[in-house]
Amino acid sequence: MTEKLKKPHQVYTLLVEVGRKAEDGLPEGATGAGLMCYASGVDEAEAVRETVAVLKQAGLAPLDVTGYGTADERRAEGHEIGDEEVALMARALAENAVIVAQIEPFFDADDATPED
Repeated sequence: MTEKLKKPHQVYTLLVEVGRKAEDGLPEGATGAGLMCYASGVDEAEAVRETVAVLKQAGLAPLDVTGYGTADERRAEGHEIGDEEVALMARALAENAVIVAQIEPFFDADDATPED
């Protein structure tokens, strides 16, 4: 009996754009949001699929996902990765989870109040 070799999981940084959906928990007047996520997967495609599934299950409406790669790939591109981010990535890997690190609601520019 041959055992299939398991590919090791890595953590990918993903920016997910979500639209509005009833009961999504976003602030009133928001047109959607951007979510910075850290997701574990054997490759980026799996991390994206898992992230989209988790966000849909949480009542959000994912529209677009931009992948920024693993921590090593990001460092190779010159990104600085702080201790808090490293800790969240380690948690995502340890728990084989999707961690939503930041949510930034979007508002229409027409509805925004000017900052003076």
